[in-house]
Amino acid sequence: MDNWRKSSYSGPDDGNECVEIADTPTRVSIRDSKAPARATLTFPTEAFTTFVEALKTHSPGRPA
Repeated sequence: MDNWRKSSYSGPDDGNECVEIADTPTRVSIRDSKAPARATLTFPTEAFTTFVEALKTHSPGRPA
């Protein structure tokens, strides 16, 4: 069973609705916190890590 945790950016000002994430050494799963029984996206850990690093690098307000 996955150990789901909600994004730290999800709070009262955001309607407490965000994404949840669960990870293992080999995969990362993501689901909508408003509908946890619905579809889940699952990625190999390395691919998800690369994706998150790219988001950090190309975030608004940061040089490309």
